[in-house]
Amino acid sequence: MAEKYTSTFKRLFSYVKPFKLVFSIAIIGMVGNAAIDALFISQIQTFIDEGITGKSSDVLAYAPLFVIIVFILRGLTNFMATYGLGWVGSNVVMSLRQELYEKIMNLPVSYHDQTSTGSLISKITYDTEQIENAASKALMVLVREGAYVIALLGIMFYHSWQLSIAIFVLVPIVAVVVSLVTKRFRVISKRIQQAMGNVTRQSEQMVSGHKVILAFGGQEKETEEFKNVNNNNRQQRMKMVATKSLSVSSIQIIASFALASVLYLAAQPDMLSSLSPGTFTVVITSMMTLLRPLKQLTNVNSEFQRGLTAAQSVFEILDLNAEPNNGTKVLEKVSGQITFNNVGFAYSGTDTNVIENLNLEIEAGSTVAFVGRSGSGKTTISNFIPRYYSPGAGVISLDGVDLEDLELNNLRSHIALMSQHVVLFNDTIANNIAYGLKEVSRAEIENAAKLAHVMEFASSKAEGLDFMIGENGSALSGGQRQRIAIARALLRNAPIFIMDEATSALDTESERAIQDALNTLMKDRTNIVIAHRLSTIENADKIVVMDQGRILEQGKHAELLAQNGAYAALYQLQFSEGSA
Repeated sequence: MAEKYTSTFKRLFSYVKPFKLVFSIAIIGMVGNAAIDALFISQIQTFIDEGITGKSSDVLAYAPLFVIIVFILRGLTNFMATYGLGWVGSNVVMSLRQELYEKIMNLPVSYHDQTSTGSLISKITYDTEQIENAASKALMVLVREGAYVIALLGIMFYHSWQLSIAIFVLVPIVAVVVSLVTKRFRVISKRIQQAMGNVTRQSEQMVSGHKVILAFGGQEKETEEFKNVNNNNRQQRMKMVATKSLSVSSIQIIASFALASVLYLAAQPDMLSSLSPGTFTVVITSMMTLLRPLKQLTNVNSEFQRGLTAAQSVFEILDLNAEPNNGTKVLEKVSGQITFNNVGFAYSGTDTNVIENLNLEIEAGSTVAFVGRSGSGKTTISNFIPRYYSPGAGVISLDGVDLEDLELNNLRSHIALMSQHVVLFNDTIANNIAYGLKEVSRAEIENAAKLAHVMEFASSKAEGLDFMIGENGSALSGGQRQRIAIARALLRNAPIFIMDEATSALDTESERAIQDALNTLMKDRTNIVIAHRLSTIENADKIVVMDQGRILEQGKHAELLAQNGAYAALYQLQFSEGSA
C-alpha cells in the first residue's frame, strides 16, 4: 500500500514539472520563511545576554531595526511561498481536471452505462479539489514547518546539546504515532470520497427527477435517502476529525514530557552554573515553539493523505482504456448499405446473448424499422452502427467495409442520431442546431430550422434563433425540443439517419409538424427507425420484427399483415388499444 501511495505521489509530482521555476521560487520562499523565523529566535540569546544582562547599547540599538528587517523579509518570503505554490497548485489541478474531463468524455459507452453520473461528477469536482489542497496548502505546511522544525532543533543543539538531548525521546514516539495515523487517514479518506460520490449521485438524481418526485409524492423517500448518505458523509468526516484530534493531543502530551525533562535538567546545579539566561531562554523558547509546527505537521497529514487518495482515484480513471479506435480506413462518401452477418452480442458481466446470430441486409437509401417488445434487442442493434458497442461475434459492414476497420470519427461523421430522449445544451437554438459542426453559415442554420418547423416557434421569441433554451431545453416544450433535434440532423446532412422514434407523447399539431420534418429529413438517405408506434412505419421499405435478440419476421407492412404472424398480432393489439 505504501508503495502505491509513493508511486501516486511521484506521478502527481510529474504534473509540477512544467511549472518547476515558480515551484522552485515557492520552495525557496518556504524554506526562507522558516529560516527567518528560526533566526529571530536564535538572536534572543544575544539580546538577553549581551543587550540586557551585559547592558550593551549597540545591541539594544540595532534590535528595532533587526525586527523591522526580519518582518519585511518574512512577509516577502511568505508571499513567494503562498502565491507561488497556490499558482502551481491551481495550474496542476486545472491540468488534471481537464485531462480527467476529456478522459471521461472519451470512455466507452459501456463504462458510462455501468457508472453513476454522480460519482463521475464527484471526481471532477470534489476529488480534484482535494488534490489542490494537498498540492498547495498541505505541501506548504509540510515544507515550511518541516524546515522550521529542523532549524529549531539545530538552534537547540547549537546552544546546549545537553538540554536538547531530551528531544530524542520525542522523535521515535512521534514517528510511530504519525505512521499509525497516516494509515488511518488513508482508509477514512477513501470512505469520504465514496460518501461524497453518493451525496453527488443522490443530489443529481433529485434534480434530474424533480418532476417525477413531485408527481408521485416521493419527497419523503428522497429526503430519507439523502439524509442517510448525508449522515454517512458526516460520520466519515467526524472519524477524520477524531483521528486528527487524538494524534495532535498525543503528540502534545509526549512533547510535554520532553519539555519537563529539559526543565528538570536545567534545574540541576551543574547545568545552572554553565547556562546563561539567554541560552536557557533560547532552548526553552525553541522547544515551546516546536509544538506549533509539530501540531501543524500532524494536522496537515490528513489533508495530504486525503489529496493522495483523491489523486489515486483520479489516476484510476485516467488509466482506463479510452474508447477503442483501431480502424484506419476513411470513407469520403458512403451510400449507406449496412450488412449484419452472424452477429452476436452479450453485455459485459452477463452470459446471456441479447443479440443472437443476426443476419440482415439494409439497402442504401432505404428505410428499415425495428419493432418488438422491450428488451428484444432493437436499441442494441442501433447502437452497433455508430460503434457505441461492438458485436462479440460476426461482422457488421458499411458499404462492404467492416465497421471495426473504419476510423471512428470518420464513421460517425456519416451518421445522424435522434434518440428517444432528446439531448440539448444550455445554449441558443442556433448553436444547438449547429452543434458539432465547425464550419456552418447562418443561412444554412436558418434553412434547417425552416425545414424542421423550428422557425414556427423561434420567430415568436424576441431573440429568434438566438433564444437561450435553458438546461436541456427546459424553456421549450417536448415537441419544440424534438424539432431542434431534427434540424440538427438535417444540418449534419449525413447519409445514415438513426431514430429512436419519440412522437407518441406529443399533441396532434406537434406530431404533424414533426412527422412532416421527419419526412423531409428521411429523403435520400438510409434510415434506421426504432419503432414504438406501428402506425408511423407503415411506409417503411422493410420492417424487422425482433424477439429476444432474433429476427422473427421481416418484410413490408402489407406482407407482414398478410402472414398473420407476430407483426400482425402487435399491430392488432395497438390498433385495438388506439380504438379504445
